[in-house]
Amino acid sequence: MRGRTPLLALRQVSRYFGAVEALVDVDLEVHAHEVVALVGDNGAGKSTLAKVVAGVLSPSSGQVEVDGEPVTISSPSVANQLGVASVFQDLAVCENLDVTANVFLGQELRGRAGLLRDGEMETETRALLEHLTIRIPSVRTPLRHLSAGQRQAVVIARTLIGQPRIVVLDEPTAALSVAQTAEVLTHIQRLRELGLGVILISHNLNDVRAVSDRIEVLRHGRNNGSFPASATHEEILAAITGAA
Repeated sequence: MRGRTPLLALRQVSRYFGAVEALVDVDLEVHAHEVVALVGDNGAGKSTLAKVVAGVLSPSSGQVEVDGEPVTISSPSVANQLGVASVFQDLAVCENLDVTANVFLGQELRGRAGLLRDGEMETETRALLEHLTIRIPSVRTPLRHLSAGQRQAVVIARTLIGQPRIVVLDEPTAALSVAQTAEVLTHIQRLRELGLGVILISHNLNDVRAVSDRIEVLRHGRNNGSFPASATHEEILAAITGAA
């Protein structure tokens, strides 16, 4: 991967909230066909970094690049235009709506007179679920009838609307059962197979080592180590806690 232009790069990115240093001179690269895990203790800056990439927060200093070109991600809509899709812990789903409506939530296909193109959206939803090997009873099943793992899968499928190239997943396996976690990890691997670059934020080192190509550690808002997925728990934990 080295030597190739990354899909996404953060160069010396800092973000301050008053006197609080949430990120300090952080560097990060994500390539196509790569899952990069971002790990660190609470308050390490992981979610702040995710929000900078997603256009929710602007960096105080530093540069963000997409395909080697400097960009300003001033809002989530600009992020989407640049090919960045994000899933945060609050899934922003409507439990009374079905799978199709949630996949196209806020991005509905409309025809003349503003009428919804239901058939097209159903077809596209089925295709997206198949791409990610997501098993759902029906695209017309209301979300409230799905498991937590299936809901997370639906939201991951929603990221593919608009054909993004970079997907940011913030704690996608939090509060899931072992079986549900395994399914979601399979979907993440599928995103990589489809050629996307994935940033995976997680506290679970087992999950991280199972699906990541590279593990980046943040500590007190700073880079504190880059590891292959084959690194031991002890090596990664030492970087997270500052023992290294």
